[in-house]
Amino acid sequence: MSAAPRTARGTRTRAKLLEAAESVFASVGYHEASIVKITEAAGVGLGTFYLYFDGKQTIFDEVVEDLNRRVRHAMTDAARSAGTRLEAERAGFRAFFRFTAQHPALYRIIRQAEFVSPGALRLHYTRIVNGYIEGLKEAQLSGEVREMDPTVAAWALMGIGELIGMRWVLWDEEGAEPAAGPRPEVPEEVFEEMMQFIERALAPAPAPTAPTATPANPTPPQEGTAP
Repeated sequence: MSAAPRTARGTRTRAKLLEAAESVFASVGYHEASIVKITEAAGVGLGTFYLYFDGKQTIFDEVVEDLNRRVRHAMTDAARSAGTRLEAERAGFRAFFRFTAQHPALYRIIRQAEFVSPGALRLHYTRIVNGYIEGLKEAQLSGEVREMDPTVAAWALMGIGELIGMRWVLWDEEGAEPAAGPRPEVPEEVFEEMMQFIERALAPAPAPTAPTATPANPTPPQEGTAP
């Protein structure tokens, strides 16, 4: 359990601890991380930590929730001005890749949560997907995307973004030493190829072509002419 700060100074201190914890968990992993390392990185005393968090597990869960809130805000804010659902997809994916390039800890910490805090991992993905499902339902009602199960589609789209980002944002070229700090964004040609795939998958099905009408009383062939 974590405690909400009562003063502006307390809010700043708690934010510093979360920022430090994000860096420590991302760089050394949950099991090698310690409260001492987190407080040293935050520049606060060990006792101050316990004013806001019960222990390492508690602050880890808070870091996952904080990253989740920030990435959802970035995606929603970017997609808000889009005119169509497909434009919203494009803007949302760009924002997601930009966020993960600036905060590669998102991938590293969420991966750790699979073993450290499965509940936090599930909550992270479920919160993203729930908003996605509602957006797809609205787009289906307006005829902007084809009929499909919006839940399956939402999970599939999130999987595309997750793995494209992992390959082109998080991973270095084979044999290269991992670089610290912000990562490169997804290359434009990769982004466009991904979006073409998504747009083809979501585009409304073409309207069926009406069959050519056959005359009700065709004129019989004249004598001496081919039928």
